[in-house]
Amino acid sequence: MYLGLDLGTSELKALLLSDQHQVIATARAPLTVQRPQPLWSEQDPAAWWQALETVMGQLQREHPQALAKLQGIGLSGQMHGATLLDACDAVLRPAILWNDGRSGAQCEQLTRDVPDLAAITGNLAMPGFTAPKLQWVREHEPAVFAKTRRVLLPKDWLRLKLTGEAVSDMSDAAGTLWLDVGRRDWSDTVLQATGLSRAHMPRLVDGSAVSAFVKPELCQRWGLPAHVPMAGGAGDNAASAVGMGLVRPGEGFVSLGTSGVVFVSGAAFAPNPAQALHAFCHALPGRWHVMSVMLSAASAVTWATQMLGFDNEATLLGAAGTLSPGEQQTAPVFLPYLSGERSPHNNPLASGAWTGLRAQHGRAHLAYAVAEGVGFGLLDGLRTIPPTEPPLHTLSLVGGGSRSAWWAQQLADTFGLTLTVHQDSESGGAMGAARLAWLATGGALDAVCTTPPVLQSFTPDATRARWLRERHARFVALYAALA
Repeated sequence: MYLGLDLGTSELKALLLSDQHQVIATARAPLTVQRPQPLWSEQDPAAWWQALETVMGQLQREHPQALAKLQGIGLSGQMHGATLLDACDAVLRPAILWNDGRSGAQCEQLTRDVPDLAAITGNLAMPGFTAPKLQWVREHEPAVFAKTRRVLLPKDWLRLKLTGEAVSDMSDAAGTLWLDVGRRDWSDTVLQATGLSRAHMPRLVDGSAVSAFVKPELCQRWGLPAHVPMAGGAGDNAASAVGMGLVRPGEGFVSLGTSGVVFVSGAAFAPNPAQALHAFCHALPGRWHVMSVMLSAASAVTWATQMLGFDNEATLLGAAGTLSPGEQQTAPVFLPYLSGERSPHNNPLASGAWTGLRAQHGRAHLAYAVAEGVGFGLLDGLRTIPPTEPPLHTLSLVGGGSRSAWWAQQLADTFGLTLTVHQDSESGGAMGAARLAWLATGGALDAVCTTPPVLQSFTPDATRARWLRERHARFVALYAALA
């Protein structure tokens, strides 16, 4: 039995997995984001621990026998968050999250201070990354920065609480902008540019290696065996790839979560920073991946659901799907930059917009435009990914947005690629974390990282793909015109 813990932005999820690839149980605890000022996005780490206590308490009540057989724990989590600790490991301020946009000026300064930044890290300096956040704290909260003795990513703060050890994995560390991604080691050059050193950083391990062991008192509290090992784990997207078995070169997925991601595995470090593509270490030794990221994907649909007065996201997508092809072709165009954008624009100040509104347009037209606009944003990201060998013909579809068959078909038509939805596709991060725990305790890669059965495939329609390309060209021109 293996436990995967996935610390997301909106919830913490736990998943118990058997060595027969059966999901024995899941448990969830909600989380909220605080936005005290424009561009800010923060969470209190204490809420992460409370959420962990909630899910572990539920599993203990409902599945005590499974917990008693636990062989290992894996961690997955939201990337890039800055958790600042003092010399006693007390939290100094709320964690600054991945979708926080306050550090634009610090990104520009860091790029000037480290001319080789993109070559070292494989990435452009963006407000989402951890290093610019610390530079912002250094400039705007100097007293806090002076007390900072350790900086941890969100899931690694949970590991510290669970094990007493400060450890991170390669995939999550690659999203800090402090890692030399090709060498898979901390970069002293970038650390020094932000006033830090290796002493502030956690120890590094691969995601499939043992990182530490759960504290005895916690094992006793939750009914776990003594001395439970914890795998290095992974950032949420690398963990999702492991959960879907997408670890070989040319395999990838589209994720429709709060943010939107196009992720492709590779055998080598292949950066493309000029188009804001992310090049990170994979969760497995000696492997890398690239991914494009848009900041508002399913979250744009949630926003539009509230703004337009739909009961829920499924109702909005259902209304969008009622439009005829002719109505879709004359619908407004939506720019989904509600929180700025990463790939390919790297612009924290980019804004959303509906354009082309006419008197005949109603809620369904606006709903369609939002779903289409998210797809166009993902297509922009897909086009930043270098050609793969073998070439991309199919991508898996994961995340909450994958529940809508209409939206899945819309995305297949937009990309011109076949999209597949797999069993347990919504469990990607937690499933991947559990699988990494399995690997860390002796599991064989080919036996553990299997691909779940395909539940449904969506093949692009040539006619729709053609007129969607025309609307996408308008979408691209609108960003430039409104910038």
